[in-house]
Amino acid sequence: MILTVELMGSIIALFVIVDPLGNVPIFLGLTKETDSKGRKKIFKMALITSLILLIVFAVSGKLILEVLVIDITSFRIAGGLLLLILATKILIYGTWEEKSISSESAGAVPIAFPLLAGPGAITNVIVINESAGLLVVLVAIGTVIGITGLILAGIDKIHRLLGVVGSIVIARIMAVFIAAIAIQYIVEGLKLAF
Repeated sequence: MILTVELMGSIIALFVIVDPLGNVPIFLGLTKETDSKGRKKIFKMALITSLILLIVFAVSGKLILEVLVIDITSFRIAGGLLLLILATKILIYGTWEEKSISSESAGAVPIAFPLLAGPGAITNVIVINESAGLLVVLVAIGTVIGITGLILAGIDKIHRLLGVVGSIVIARIMAVFIAAIAIQYIVEGLKLAF
């Protein structure tokens, strides 16, 4: 029962941070010069790249922090601050903007990193591994990337359904949840630090 609750909480938290629905207009904007076949290729690259990044940080994030002599508590606080800045930007502007970039490299940067597997998601998988264990974090990553893949596969239909205003509203609602997760990271980090 506890494992199920931790797993569901982990999936929801990671999904909210990755925010594939709120990012639909950004994904479309970054691939607007690309045909349907090219867009699928870009999204496939983005999913594989973000999956690998998240798994690497879930498995060896703590080791990476140890090598860099960064305490998980400090990383939790820093990740919380970054998430809070991101959430604030989305709440104010309705989107997370990225400067113009070629569609060829859009799959890896910025779609995979930092949109799907950004600092918030990386912090989240490290924290989940620390609190709930490797199995929970790997299942959460697989589930969220799988759902994101389904969203990307139907991105044109989803965008037509939501429209520009609907996408912005969802992005802002998700930003409130991201801000709450960020505050939780900061508070937990401060409790552990002091």
